[in-house]
Amino acid sequence: MDFLAGHADNQPDKPALVEPDRALTFREVFERRNRLANSLLGLGIGAGDRVVSYGSNSIELMVVSQATAALGAITVPMNRMLVAEEVAYILSHSDSRAAFVDDRYLPVVEEIREQVGNIEHWILLGDERRDWAHHLEDLLVDGSPETPAVELDPDSAGGAMMYTSGTTGKPKGALRTSIDTNMVFGWLGAFDLIDGEHVHLVAGPLYHSAPAAFATFSSILGNTIVIMPKFDPELALRLIDEHRVTTTFMAPTLIKRILDQPAEVKERYDPTSMKVLITGAAPCPQNLKEAANDFFGDALFEFYGSTELGLNTVLRPEDVKAKPGSCGKVMPGMEMATFDDDGNRLSPGEEGELFVRRYEGMFDEYYKNEEATKEAQREGGEWVSVGDVGHIDEDDFVFIGDRKKDMIISAGTNIYPAEVEDALHRLEGIEDVAVFGVPDEEYGERVHAAISLLPGHSLTEEEVITFAREHLAGYKIPREVSFRDSLPRTPTGKLLKRELREPFWAGQERRI
Repeated sequence: MDFLAGHADNQPDKPALVEPDRALTFREVFERRNRLANSLLGLGIGAGDRVVSYGSNSIELMVVSQATAALGAITVPMNRMLVAEEVAYILSHSDSRAAFVDDRYLPVVEEIREQVGNIEHWILLGDERRDWAHHLEDLLVDGSPETPAVELDPDSAGGAMMYTSGTTGKPKGALRTSIDTNMVFGWLGAFDLIDGEHVHLVAGPLYHSAPAAFATFSSILGNTIVIMPKFDPELALRLIDEHRVTTTFMAPTLIKRILDQPAEVKERYDPTSMKVLITGAAPCPQNLKEAANDFFGDALFEFYGSTELGLNTVLRPEDVKAKPGSCGKVMPGMEMATFDDDGNRLSPGEEGELFVRRYEGMFDEYYKNEEATKEAQREGGEWVSVGDVGHIDEDDFVFIGDRKKDMIISAGTNIYPAEVEDALHRLEGIEDVAVFGVPDEEYGERVHAAISLLPGHSLTEEEVITFAREHLAGYKIPREVSFRDSLPRTPTGKLLKRELREPFWAGQERRI
């Protein structure tokens, strides 16, 4: 169903996409979407093709996503924190045919463009122009304003492929070719979002699955969407006050940055329009949940979910104190269970690996990575996991206890140690390396690298971090390095990472 067309007919002059200094109505967004989609059709881009979006949060990025969906193509959001070699890998691995790039990231593209032969069409979004690229404004002028003549699945809300950090050294493309709109409306109901009069704030980066998903949901509902190009806590408060924002998604660290503002800053703005403040993507401390409800007025909703598995639980404001430590009740229409290492399903209260029964809104596969797809599944793919350990109580509330795999979550962003270890192993002098998360008051976890050196070699912490900065996105770089004579391993050579982590987490209320 073409929801945007309906909103353009029914509320053409209502603000659809708003930035701090400009706005477009639903009629204007609908026309721009159609013009861009028709121009892409003219370039040969169609259903199933991958289209990369690489830029800061903006009206343009939202229009690109909508135009891609209108063709039945697959959006591939690019994490804008990645360094050039990471960007080149995703562009190539995704088999994308077109890539939208704004001015800020044009230097990265110019560095790696000739390495990525599969990109047939580069499309620039900002003021810059290049003779090897199209420009968004030209495509908008050339394209027809009529709805593209494309036959789409009326029950699908579109597809996307988002790259997660890799468990084996390379990022994985979590491919979802479509998502059932019935499931979407089930999610919306669980979060009290089914209201066309909501005003939604995009606070997090649109290359992350949760900010992108909730922005898409808001567009489906015909909500006004206020876009922050980059998160700033006082700007967030100003926009909430100015536009009477009623819904948003923020990772816990963003909520904390708002609550940590000086009293005189918070007193300048009225946050009480907020009705649905959704958090997730990282463990949220109980005291932060309660403080958020106090400040915004019982508005905090939490979920457990992932790029691969979608939204699996919901913790409503009234449950925050009733179920302390929980990340929510299993979503209506969904089934979760815990299993032990032998594949036995566990009883309520017993801790094991958390699985979600496959449903229509779940990812299809890790693109071109059959081994990783199989590893995430059990019972022939009926149940799927991302490796978290926890328990489910008798009331169907989920509690996360630990992470079976070694993934680090820092400021709501997933970091897989294997990817960082793979990069550090390239540094001359390193014999062995183990990367793991340690507690961080602001970000939840920070990256720590434990290193043993080859005989006769020496390295400093600064040299290790500098090397990592040349090969990895900033958020993956170790914040601290320790040097050891050797790293603990089993007789078969398996790294005992838990032994390395334990001293840092001793005395902590949580393990993640």
